[in-house]
Amino acid sequence: MNTEIPDFQSVCVYCGSRPGSDPTYMTAGRAFGRQIADHGLRLVYGGGTKGIMGAVAAGALAQGGAVTGIIPEFLIDMEATRHSLGQLSELVVTKDMHARKHKMFERSNAFVAFPGGIGTLEEIVEVMTWGQLGQHEKPMVFANINGFWDPMMELLRHMTEQGFVHTAHRVQPLVIDKVENIIPAIRERVAELAGSREGDSEILSKM
Repeated sequence: MNTEIPDFQSVCVYCGSRPGSDPTYMTAGRAFGRQIADHGLRLVYGGGTKGIMGAVAAGALAQGGAVTGIIPEFLIDMEATRHSLGQLSELVVTKDMHARKHKMFERSNAFVAFPGGIGTLEEIVEVMTWGQLGQHEKPMVFANINGFWDPMMELLRHMTEQGFVHTAHRVQPLVIDKVENIIPAIRERVAELAGSREGDSEILSKM
């Protein structure tokens, strides 16, 4: 994997293929999709056209944004409709889930987890694991809509306190409650990482 800090051009959104029980989740998804487009960024997501996945994509497309959907062949009829997939700016069909996740990682400069189920949790945790192992420094965000991710944050604190999260400084996801604050926070984190990298280069050049 590439550990270089890239320009912020695309954002990957992990989220549920179902709407969930709180209507706020769908509203937040559509709003974030619009903001991605408004900021001139590309949305990279799992290709689904239903649930929160569909809401994020619809929001971005409605604002004229670029949307890349990455979906395994076997999920097309479960999480999407072929007609709706035709409306995406780009569709990448993979042979399995593993290929999908790697494609999403490669195409994205930051990762945002909206409310979702086991699949959403697995995706953001895997990216966090890669970060902990020093495989990337891309910003990671939990969109904590109505406190959805509070139990996850408590679990992370517990694991850290019990000594199981090594190199914890590499696992510092942003936890953001308001959708409108997500992209500015990512930009700030990217700038911090770039500044840190430049500082390290200056130190090395003087040695």
